[in-house]
Amino acid sequence: MVKGKETSYTVSVVDGDGNQCCWWWWWLEHKGTTTTFLIVGLFVVLVRAAVSLHSYSGFANPPKFGDYEAQRHWMEITINLPIQEWYRNNTSNDLSYWGLDYPPLTAYQSFIHGLFLGFVHPESVSLVTSRGHESYLGKLLMRWTVLSFDLLIFFPAVLYFVIVRYGQPSRSRKSDIGWHIAMLLLNPCLILIDHGHFQVCSVLTLTVICVVFQYNCISLGFTIGAVAGVLSGKDLVACVLYCLALNHKQVLISDLSMVTLLHMSAYFVPAFFSHLLGKCLRHKHPLFEVSKLGFYVLGTFAAVWWPYLYSKDSILEVLSRLAPFERGIFEDYVANFWCASSIIIKWKRLFTSESLRLLSLIATVITCLPSIDQ
Repeated sequence: MVKGKETSYTVSVVDGDGNQCCWWWWWLEHKGTTTTFLIVGLFVVLVRAAVSLHSYSGFANPPKFGDYEAQRHWMEITINLPIQEWYRNNTSNDLSYWGLDYPPLTAYQSFIHGLFLGFVHPESVSLVTSRGHESYLGKLLMRWTVLSFDLLIFFPAVLYFVIVRYGQPSRSRKSDIGWHIAMLLLNPCLILIDHGHFQVCSVLTLTVICVVFQYNCISLGFTIGAVAGVLSGKDLVACVLYCLALNHKQVLISDLSMVTLLHMSAYFVPAFFSHLLGKCLRHKHPLFEVSKLGFYVLGTFAAVWWPYLYSKDSILEVLSRLAPFERGIFEDYVANFWCASSIIIKWKRLFTSESLRLLSLIATVITCLPSIDQ
């Protein structure tokens, strides 16, 4: 050391490929999968919490106040009305004001969260009088509900997937595990939609970023768990998990057809259906395997839909909310084939709603067939 000058030291190590890296990343690489997951997960939670500090779209914007109000309203409805009336239009449940239009598993999730809000902050979920409720405590509690189910469902699903994907990794692949976990948990799309859902509004030369949230971590968590089940050969586990994903974010395919449903779990239906069915047909006892798979599918759906299976009318009430054909085959702000092509072909003028439904169904089946066959 030269007098009057300070010498700084940085600690670096060489990884398995001969590249220099920071000591903390080297340490992380050489720990187990669970330790790596916990360290990365802690950082991911901090990122989610930071994003949730923003305001939300629809704040102080009556009469509907945005998607934040929709989620809060569903909690209000589910804890104050009998389960048979959750999808039914009446004086206490005006379906034109953010009526439930997701499958029953979303309703049950709203019920659980509603109980929590009702215990801590009853004013935020009181029937009718809480419409448009906006308070700091209410926002904080709503943020906690999103983060809690992220930790309960999505995080364990990612850990399950990584363990199945890598098994007992060699030292050279431990770095891949850390990056893979980080990429899945730090997916900006999921964070911005569930904990942010940034809505950009230009005001003169300023850009105002507002925040709202969804609960896509639940359906995506079930889907990732289902993928891990397929990779590990646990087809029945995969079947049940994917059925739960469908019953949380819609039960209808929304690729080329009903894009007003716009829910991602259904996009994977052809992949799961063709893979699991094809595996059953290649089995030594195909009929038994198909029957077993069908039993688990029907059993899972029956368990979720049980409160509505007592009559045909109650089932139709729910289905009419999940498939709102009266809105048309597409909405003007949805980026898909029908919306893009409507600039040239005026679908709504040339065809009836019934004809467009049939046309979209045929188009969806045709486009999916090559992948299903493969």
